[in-house]
Amino acid sequence: MDTPPTFPMERTCPFSPPAEYQRMRASAPLVRANLPNGAPVWAVTRHAEARQILSDPRISSNTGRPERPRGPDDDRPDDGFFIDLDPPEHSRYRRLLISELGARPVAAMRPRIQRIVEEAIGKMLQAGPPADLVESFARPVPSRVICELLGVPGSDHGFFESRLRMLTVMNIDPRAPQASRDLRGYLRELIGRAEREPQDGLIGRLTARHLPTGELTTDALINVCFLLLLAGYESPANTISLGVLTLLEHPAQLAALRADPGLLPGATEELLRFHSVQDWVSFDRMAADDLDIGGVRVRAGDRLTILAASANRDERAFEHPDEFDISRSAHHHLAFGYGVHQCIGHNLARAELEIAYGTLLARMPALHLAAELDELPFAYDSGLFGLHAMPVAW
Repeated sequence: MDTPPTFPMERTCPFSPPAEYQRMRASAPLVRANLPNGAPVWAVTRHAEARQILSDPRISSNTGRPERPRGPDDDRPDDGFFIDLDPPEHSRYRRLLISELGARPVAAMRPRIQRIVEEAIGKMLQAGPPADLVESFARPVPSRVICELLGVPGSDHGFFESRLRMLTVMNIDPRAPQASRDLRGYLRELIGRAEREPQDGLIGRLTARHLPTGELTTDALINVCFLLLLAGYESPANTISLGVLTLLEHPAQLAALRADPGLLPGATEELLRFHSVQDWVSFDRMAADDLDIGGVRVRAGDRLTILAASANRDERAFEHPDEFDISRSAHHHLAFGYGVHQCIGHNLARAELEIAYGTLLARMPALHLAAELDELPFAYDSGLFGLHAMPVAW
């Protein structure tokens, strides 16, 4: 490749990453590319090198470093934005959150997630077909799960979801800055209530435990919660709708899954690998030291971005990677990252997806598309891949 490719690269098929990824992956594990602002970056194309970078302490996620540029509108405080921090600061925030998002607390949440999913399906059944699966199911479920996690009162769910939708990456909404301010103001109110009297949910518990000790400030807790909102809404919503579509387009595997619900956890992992909706937008890094990766010399200060959708289609890590196969052992995919920065909400996301897929397929055995595949509005030009709408009937 003589001319460095530039991100974002558009997908042209709902079941494949950009075609350039395969060519880049075949040429080298690290390929020179340009970010949208023209800045040079190493695009990491292969699975092994991606895992190496995501777990190497010489690779930094700290956007506060003076040598790592930030956008002109990026004036947020770093306090609480642990996704952009390196250990030990990053580890401190993860330690505070693991009591809320670890395997055990998420297992305790599963009945509440089940109730949320059942309610969404019940509304669809009551209204009758056709329905937009994105509008009626894929978006409301993650929104309500986040409300349940944080402790948002039921009376505020409508406000909360409306502001979340304005912040989505797939739809550039001019109201997004105001929606961000509204949500931050609302989170501040919830924290204030929790300081005055005990409250259920993550906000109430973290406020009671960590604000009095100084381990968290109000601003840091707002930023922590805001990160959970951004990570916990759009990606699961997109993966739910794309996953249902993929199963409908693979009837033999759909039938096998319906016949044996025990296949559901593996099917969920395969759907996460197969679509990799976040791809490059969530895996921005910087080399803190000179190092060799895959035979390529990376210099201190060089920027790198992991192409998760490419790594998850790497022939070296997955046999026949472009085939969708719910019997595949896909647990080593990188949809949630890897290493110390692995998505803190991966347990919750997995539970949410498993329950959403399993319950929908069980309660709607005749579910089918109510439009042709080539008529569906995919977000091909978005950094976060998904569906704008998905008409279904049953």
